[in-house]
Amino acid sequence: MVWFVKIERGIVDKPRFDQFVAAHVAYVKQLIEQGHQAKTGYWAERGGGMLIFTAGSMDEAKAIVEADPLIANNCVTYELYEWCIVAGE
Repeated sequence: MVWFVKIERGIVDKPRFDQFVAAHVAYVKQLIEQGHQAKTGYWAERGGGMLIFTAGSMDEAKAIVEADPLIANNCVTYELYEWCIVAGE
């Protein structure tokens, strides 16, 4: 499995964003159960965040990201990167 990082930036107001946070957290828990080693969080200054996870390919990673409720409901824009770890594993 390869590591991927999704960097996101919020594009809706907080009340709309907050409508989908619980679904996003549930989705990340589902990814963990499926073995994707997912972790998610937001920047301390708010307005964006990151999801880190493993997938078998960039295509699979894109599908995972597109199914995230925050993406599916147009709450954030994102950039997706393959993360090449050089130390720590």
